[in-house]
Amino acid sequence: MKLGVKSTALSVIAAVFVGVLSVAIVNGQTGAPERAPLSEEVFKNVQVMKGIPVDQFMATMGFFSASLGMSCGDCHAADDRNWDGFAVDNPKKRTTRRMITMMAAINKDNFGGRQLVTCYSCHRGADRPRATADLAVLYGTFPAPDPNEIFAASAPGAPTADSVLNKYIQALGGTQRLAALTSYTATGTSVGYGPEAAEMRAVELYAKAPAQRTLVIHTGNGDNTSVYDGGMGWSAAPLAPVKVLPLDKQELDGAKLDAMMAFPGQIKQAVGSWRVGFASTIDDREVEVVQGATPGGTTATFYFDKQTGLLTRWIRYANSPVGRLSTQTDYSDYRDVAGVKVPHHMVVTWLDGRETIELSSVRPNVPVDAAKFAKPATPTAPPAAR
Repeated sequence: MKLGVKSTALSVIAAVFVGVLSVAIVNGQTGAPERAPLSEEVFKNVQVMKGIPVDQFMATMGFFSASLGMSCGDCHAADDRNWDGFAVDNPKKRTTRRMITMMAAINKDNFGGRQLVTCYSCHRGADRPRATADLAVLYGTFPAPDPNEIFAASAPGAPTADSVLNKYIQALGGTQRLAALTSYTATGTSVGYGPEAAEMRAVELYAKAPAQRTLVIHTGNGDNTSVYDGGMGWSAAPLAPVKVLPLDKQELDGAKLDAMMAFPGQIKQAVGSWRVGFASTIDDREVEVVQGATPGGTTATFYFDKQTGLLTRWIRYANSPVGRLSTQTDYSDYRDVAGVKVPHHMVVTWLDGRETIELSSVRPNVPVDAAKFAKPATPTAPPAAR
């Protein structure tokens, strides 16, 4: 997938789906939920994808990017300091509207409304659907299992989900030590993908059990902050179309799961309806594949190193009007923190971006000011370079 300079703003908004960029506060917080703005309330000239939250609307742009191998600049003559320019019509946008309508009609008329055909079904990373069979693929090596597969039942002969999860909890340090880790703060660095890879950004992370978490990335354009408080969530970014964006529906549920994974001893409470898939490999190491769903309907797949029991990767999925939205987090460099193994290297990948975070210092069981988990203040960007 190609990402140009114009992708910066999409990456900022999409960061709201990133596990390490989430925050949660204990249940019981009072206050009416803040309504997330809808696509047509923020953007001009929205004709087809109306009535969906802005965070989901922005994520569908990533799905288009991944499906067609394009970046923002391929369809929009604008930049992240002039969002009005994104409303300008052009032939590509008009074609996209027709394709969305056609795709919805195919699913309605042939699959009872189930979303079995998406942009990616035909495009597969190309701007035009492929009409010719690829003989190299046909007669090549057997393809690896699809990591985004949603399976309905456990594979024959697979171990029980409980045994895999228990091994994971034990590998982290055991139930008692996991329960004893009640908070932590951390500092480190982060680099993005594409044009953002040239900038090394400082990172501050704050977490408190059972599920509070905040992370601030200090970028050259200002601070990017993401928050989830157990009932409401926000993403704050100075170059975003909504400077402090509330999360809604599936995005909110996904962020809640991200936050609960900050204290992974509660993985069994965060996810249920477990099933175990066929074993797979990641970086030439065999992994057990376990999948489940949250009470809010978010599906997540977890990959555990078969030898160590530690979590290597997990992917969560959210539905959208145009296709399934995937967010993948890879863990490595586990180090001991107050008797619990904590990953210090995390690579978070979504449909239009990637963030690599290296933690250099983790301080366990320290007091964390409640203000760290409040709704972010409106950020401001520095003047544009001349």
